[in-house]
Amino acid sequence: MSIERVREYFKTKGIDGRIQEFELSSATVPLAAKALHCEESRIAKTLSFHVGERVILIVAAGDAKIDNAKYKSEFGTKAKMLSFDEAEPLVGHAVGGVCPFAVNEDVEVYLDISLKRFRTVFPACGSSNSAIELSPQELEEYSGCIKWVDVCKIL
Repeated sequence: MSIERVREYFKTKGIDGRIQEFELSSATVPLAAKALHCEESRIAKTLSFHVGERVILIVAAGDAKIDNAKYKSEFGTKAKMLSFDEAEPLVGHAVGGVCPFAVNEDVEVYLDISLKRFRTVFPACGSSNSAIELSPQELEEYSGCIKWVDVCKIL
């Protein structure tokens, strides 16, 4: 199970006890915000894309949307999301639990600056009913992100 992969990864960092699991689904931004009793904007959603032969993840605020012009400027191509069926084999986590932790080896992680306005955010932990509260700095550290990008617009 994907959450076990994330739990093992976080155990090596000494923060596995911070993972929260819910009885109800947290697979979407509204569901996660409800489970966590927080604003939707503080949910750190992870979006997966093809960039040529590469697979990338962009973690963005719950109220942000990919801005196609900014995305193309950053990555040199039009945004093409992974399909539902591609997510788990290519990233290592299924849709609803996609997160930037313990991903497959060649997956690149980017963090959108829309997250920097919060003291803490809540990314998923590999399942459709989990999350962890992290500061943007902790998210950067534990995700192994390549860099912060500006590829979204706030809705």
